[in-house]
Amino acid sequence: MTDGEGLRERKKRETGTRIWRTALDLFTERGFDHVSVAEIAAAADVSKMTVFNYFGTKEDLVIAPMMNHVGDVVRAVRERAPGESAVAAVRRQFLAMIEARDPSVGLNDDPRALQARHLVVSTPVLFQRASVAFLAAERELAQALAEEGGDAMLAAVAAAQLTGARHALINEHHRRILAGESALSVAADAVERTEQAFAQVEHGLKGYPGPA
Repeated sequence: MTDGEGLRERKKRETGTRIWRTALDLFTERGFDHVSVAEIAAAADVSKMTVFNYFGTKEDLVIAPMMNHVGDVVRAVRERAPGESAVAAVRRQFLAMIEARDPSVGLNDDPRALQARHLVVSTPVLFQRASVAFLAAERELAQALAEEGGDAMLAAVAAAQLTGARHALINEHHRRILAGESALSVAADAVERTEQAFAQVEHGLKGYPGPA
């Protein structure tokens, strides 16, 4: 039990974790399309309604943790300090997440996290769901930049570059860990790689966006 967590909250958290782990195991064993929510509920010893109370859709059983971070890049830009460029804000946020070993940037070699990642990239409906969500976040970022007085087309280009740099770094972290490296090993040069990636973006986005 975590500090300040009551019995009810602990039981709720444990139930959600049990449902999620059960779903991952069944999906991995038989394939996402061949497992029903009813079967997951039975294996987790809960009702089908309970599953949907914790996870709104069958897809959420895998990608819900990922969806919590879809808007990170938008928040970094909207909440940046006065005078700070968009690229500097996104880079700063990403470096802070590396320092915190945040699983959302791919620095997680927990078997369950790897299990979920594999399911997303190997299951078309999950991959599409995740892709649509991240494309929506990219469009939101473009809108946020355009609202500062920038040209809408150039704002879209900037948003694509910023989100692209993040995705490339995260995908590289996942690739290396899935290839057998530890998260600790990957994190050792993650800062340097992040600086390189955003320096490349900054070469074309230096100071972007400028004064309105």
